[in-house]
Amino acid sequence: MDDLFGREAELSIISRFLRSVREHGGALLVRGESGIGKSALLSATAAFAALDGLRVLRAAGSEFEADVSYSFLNQLLLSLRAEVRQLPSSSRDALTIALGFGPGPTPAPPLIGDAVLTLLTRVAEHAPVLLIVDDVQWVDRASAAVLGLVAQRAADRPVGVVAAATTGTQNPLDRCGLTEVTVRPLTPDSSARLVDARLPTLPAQARQRLLDLAQGNPLALIELPVTLSGDDHEPDGRPDVVPLSERLQAVFAQRIASLPDATRRLLLLLTFEGSGDARVLGGMADLTALAPAERAELVRVHEDSGRVVFRHPLIRSAIVAMSTHEERRTAHLTAAGGLSTDPERRSRHLAVAASGPDEVVSGHLDEAAHRVLRQGDSQAAIATLIRAAELSATPGDRARRLAEAAYIGAEAGGSADATTLLTDAAATSPGTAGSLHAAAAAALLMINGDGDVHTAHRLLAGAIEAGDHGWRADDPALEEAMHTMVLLSWYAGTAEHWAVFRRAMERLTPHPPDVLSVLSRTFPDPVRTGADARADLEALISRLSEETDLTRIMRIGTASVYLDRLGDNREYSWLLIGQGREGGAPRLQLSALMHLCLDDFLTGRWEESEELAHEAQKLCSTSGLTFLNWYFLYNRAIVAAGRGRPGEAFELADEITHWALPRGVAGAVAIAHHPRALAAAAEGDFEAAFLHASAVSPPGVLAPYVPISTWVMFDLVEAALRTGRTAEARAHGDAMRSVGVAELSWRMRLIQHGVDALVLDTDEADAQLEETLADEQSARWVFEASRIRLAFAEKVRRRKDFARARTHLLAAHAGFDAMGAEPWLARTVVELRATGYRPVIAEQQPGDLTAQELEIARLAAGGLTNKQIAERLYLSHRTVGAHLYRIFPKLGVSSRAGLRDALSAHGPEDPGA
Repeated sequence: MDDLFGREAELSIISRFLRSVREHGGALLVRGESGIGKSALLSATAAFAALDGLRVLRAAGSEFEADVSYSFLNQLLLSLRAEVRQLPSSSRDALTIALGFGPGPTPAPPLIGDAVLTLLTRVAEHAPVLLIVDDVQWVDRASAAVLGLVAQRAADRPVGVVAAATTGTQNPLDRCGLTEVTVRPLTPDSSARLVDARLPTLPAQARQRLLDLAQGNPLALIELPVTLSGDDHEPDGRPDVVPLSERLQAVFAQRIASLPDATRRLLLLLTFEGSGDARVLGGMADLTALAPAERAELVRVHEDSGRVVFRHPLIRSAIVAMSTHEERRTAHLTAAGGLSTDPERRSRHLAVAASGPDEVVSGHLDEAAHRVLRQGDSQAAIATLIRAAELSATPGDRARRLAEAAYIGAEAGGSADATTLLTDAAATSPGTAGSLHAAAAAALLMINGDGDVHTAHRLLAGAIEAGDHGWRADDPALEEAMHTMVLLSWYAGTAEHWAVFRRAMERLTPHPPDVLSVLSRTFPDPVRTGADARADLEALISRLSEETDLTRIMRIGTASVYLDRLGDNREYSWLLIGQGREGGAPRLQLSALMHLCLDDFLTGRWEESEELAHEAQKLCSTSGLTFLNWYFLYNRAIVAAGRGRPGEAFELADEITHWALPRGVAGAVAIAHHPRALAAAAEGDFEAAFLHASAVSPPGVLAPYVPISTWVMFDLVEAALRTGRTAEARAHGDAMRSVGVAELSWRMRLIQHGVDALVLDTDEADAQLEETLADEQSARWVFEASRIRLAFAEKVRRRKDFARARTHLLAAHAGFDAMGAEPWLARTVVELRATGYRPVIAEQQPGDLTAQELEIARLAAGGLTNKQIAERLYLSHRTVGAHLYRIFPKLGVSSRAGLRDALSAHGPEDPGA
């Protein structure tokens, strides 16, 4: 554009970007110092886009609205109210409520993010859409999460985002990896051209003084006084003692001071109100008073949107700096009076205006804190509760709110701040030390440090028993305490700890809350109570798309773990992770990562499982939630075991045990045996595999309150059969049937039928397993299905039913190969050879070995002992020795040491088996 001097390079980049938006969308970040011309470039971008037929939506972050959820989104989408009304009901309702266009509980951010994408996609059907965002560093956290989602997915649709951020500030798009344009100071030549164009009559000395002071900053070149003289220096003779930003603010302050009082008061109201919506402002004040500010070029009114905007953020700062305390208080009260339909923003203005304790305002803030907490913004909830505590009318209410803020902080990982808040709560009201929120916060801080879980459990149980809550199930503090009790009881892992929880559950009236009720049956002891909760869990899952509370979404995922319904939660887990990556609650993000890592392992997405586990461990460290780190050690360990890295698996399992034992975390001690059992089985050490699986739950027993026992059932039975413990294997199969394991999920049915086929050894059991394997639902559980096929094929191969065995072995081969489960793949190859399977091009047998001799030779060359080979092939060790006695002369070797070279001389392993 003609009035942008020296910005040819930036405008060229922006022009190319706008052309790409029409084809495939995208996002661009413009970064530079304050006053460097970012807003002018955004205006040029908007003009170019409009000329090219794009639909332009423009808004700016505001320092004074940064704590108000969705205030930015309200600005951005204000002109699309008609389009919002035409959306499907779920998206329409989510946006109508979030943007303050209608009443109702604020939906969860994932729903709002999806609704915004749906809206922009529909608008883009008529013309490509360009979002222009100024001062993105001041966008409120809730809107920032949505904006980050749009920026990341803009390339999937004709939607573009151009955002500007001040250098040195953090903004929600930094993590999106966007293309950046850095706006630098104007060159001396461009600066001179700009001054000459704007101030052609400026005397030479003043002109040079202006160029020296401005240092290439366009705002300074335009706004600094034009009456500078060449000798207008600072007291020490240097021209740059006063920072440029202060000089500019002083310039704006001079203009503001000359305005009528009514205009200054209106500008102050406009600063605090934040949205700039003339329709909203018109209900608060007489907008005709804006005219002097427009003439002074302090604000401009966009005719198309009806929004009033400041020409630069420094103007807002100058207005606030020049106002009195009473003027600021009056402005906030006026804003609150005009926001009756937006309780969160209204309570914020009332809180700022309050001059002393005010329980009504405090109550409004309390409600607002819980609303933003349901949206996943724990930091905003804590800040709001602290302000509510400051305005509380009684010490008890103040202490209660500080204790709740401490609990939220402890759960979110802010140990230091939570400890301080807890101390303040106790100092305010000594009796608060035993309150539910205080006790839950103390318990979480304890297990996140070096404290033991038993002490934390006693502390919280005592507070629940002594609490003045009447056992009302609708008491939010009691419900949160009970959910924390689930965590502590699971950590402790004993019937005694769970009994305390059960007694409390029985006393809740009229009945436990829905998610807590389901969780209490599916998580602690699923083999005995999980089947009874299947219908209730199904009902919760079916309503996930309508769920507005992020914590409930996370807890529904936890309730799904041992009933194998994590797949139904994947979409919502990813949304929680996305929100966390954009600065949302780390506790919710870590729980979602747990759920995805587990589902990934069970369904063969091992690469993703390992990647997410590493991400989660970093988050545990940076967020302060170190007590969750062991869970991701477990995720990494089971993948390492499955992929044939036993040393790594045992090392990670030992790290879990070393952390858990001194803290009394029996649940983690038990779970660490799972990767050990798996790694031992992968190596063919079935004696060790049996011992580790039995350490979780003895043969013939599914230990109560050890839910991981359902995950090692097949390991135990297979290892027992491999080591000659037939009675133990049968006893475990009987125990599984007696508690109805198959009723928990399709995966459990698959495992039950696999165990039955091995231990019952009847035609009926075989047929039942093959029917189950043939069902498409079994295909989801790649690892279990492949392992069961392998074990079953080994059994039928021993019966000489080679064709039947090959069918299952080929399916297992495909599954193991897809996952990279190398040890199991190698076993499958050996079994295929033992059935006589050969690739299309027949393999030459080295030394005229039989198929079984070749199999034994390769296992011996791999380092297995005669006993290990015998266990793997269901032979006696004497038979293996006899085979080797015949193999050595056929290959021309005299010992095991020569086997590998002799076999390799005959070519590589058969890739087809």
